[in-house]
Amino acid sequence: MHPLDNVIWEALTTRHAQFSERHDQACRFTRDISLLSAFLEPTERGYQSLEGLATAGETLGLFLDTPYEARRGWSHVGGAPLFQMICEDGVPQSRPDDAVKVVELGGPDVSEMRELAALTKPGPFAQRTRQLGTFLGIRVEGRLVAMAGERMKVPGHTEVSAVCTHPDHVGKGYARTLMMEVMRRIRRRHETPFLHVRQDNVGAIGLYRKLGFRERKVVHYTMLQKEEVTS
Repeated sequence: MHPLDNVIWEALTTRHAQFSERHDQACRFTRDISLLSAFLEPTERGYQSLEGLATAGETLGLFLDTPYEARRGWSHVGGAPLFQMICEDGVPQSRPDDAVKVVELGGPDVSEMRELAALTKPGPFAQRTRQLGTFLGIRVEGRLVAMAGERMKVPGHTEVSAVCTHPDHVGKGYARTLMMEVMRRIRRRHETPFLHVRQDNVGAIGLYRKLGFRERKVVHYTMLQKEEVTS
């Protein structure tokens, strides 16, 4: 099996095991990291294992190979089909914009990072998500207006994630600048960048293709809420 085939499971059982909670054949990121969860296989045992990791009313996010089919004990509350894209051919070269300063983001920046993610919705971004890898940003007049970073890490691969730009600053090339720097850092570790993007996000997909990414597979992002147990 390729490390990206069951990527959340692979991350949580290898390079991100320190952020993992596990029950039988399921695992999840700790609550202050991400709602992403996984099971070894989408079987009855897999879903039962997942139940042991959630409290009633809690929502977990899964990547499935096929659209979700209703199961007892879970309510489907959201999700979308995604392209999993991979860049295996290096990083495009371009002259950096001397007027744009890329900064590394850390603990003091978390509030701004979460505000930007909440506004632009690149995906779930919790209090400790930044600890999964390096996050870079661009500030204008002291305000964080764009960011990108690393999320899931599996053997030989690192995910580019949280790519977002404040609506007032779209079209200035900030996302491209940040992504290329994130990708360079991944490449320097002799790893391959990959990412996930909604199938209907045509603009982002166009940018990612220009940066050398290609579609590898479709995954069905599925948000499930554990139902209350009734007697």
